[in-house]
Amino acid sequence: MDRALALLQITGRAVGRGVALSELIAASGLGKPTVRRLMLALIRRGLVEQDGSTRLYHLGEESYVLGILATPRHGLLETAADALVRLAKASGDTAFVSMRRGSDAVCLYREEGAFPIRTHALETGAQHPLGIGAGSLAMLSALPDAEIDALLVDNADRLASDYPNYTAELLRSDVAMTRARGFALNPGRIVAGSWGVGMALRRPDGSVAGALSLAAIESRMQPPRDAELAALLEHEARDIEARLARRMPLTNSPKDL
Repeated sequence: MDRALALLQITGRAVGRGVALSELIAASGLGKPTVRRLMLALIRRGLVEQDGSTRLYHLGEESYVLGILATPRHGLLETAADALVRLAKASGDTAFVSMRRGSDAVCLYREEGAFPIRTHALETGAQHPLGIGAGSLAMLSALPDAEIDALLVDNADRLASDYPNYTAELLRSDVAMTRARGFALNPGRIVAGSWGVGMALRRPDGSVAGALSLAAIESRMQPPRDAELAALLEHEARDIEARLARRMPLTNSPKDL
């Protein structure tokens, strides 16, 4: 079951483009016969489908249905939508909501503000390793130190190949500064001139649900405005957390079951 679900998650990370059998084999570390067998099982259950012409795998209709059914409990975008509108209007900048997906952060939605010069460093559906970007860094900084260490090990190869400006040491320093400052700051490391501030969102049990963030050109993110924007994020974050608490009462963790 763990192997099949891992393949389902790999397929989900390739949303919009599809994933080839060879990519599934490389990402999972499983043999070709095993991957084929498990993907056929997922196809039979409607969780995965295969394009007849490209042979690429995509999430299936049943995955969509399950996602809809989970929305009332885990629908962070639904809960945060009004907050994004308010943040974009109050700041004039671009507001985002992101959520954690394993060792990654995925942008669920962006809301444009009225300021005419916009940043396009983060688009809806974009994924980065935790720590890359303001909202992503806010989530990483909200995790226990042992979990941060494990994530940095998991993401080491991706950081080296895709984000050469980032190192584990730099991210640990960013985490320390985020905790001391009270909000995450991305000083244009992904796209030059595009800065961001971020604030983590927590579930009732204290675990990380996601993050809110704001992005703007560098001149609009200098002190004291960065702290003013962080205050806007914190106000909306506390409201979202209160709503999550009403919708997601404390439940047992897997080790308690």
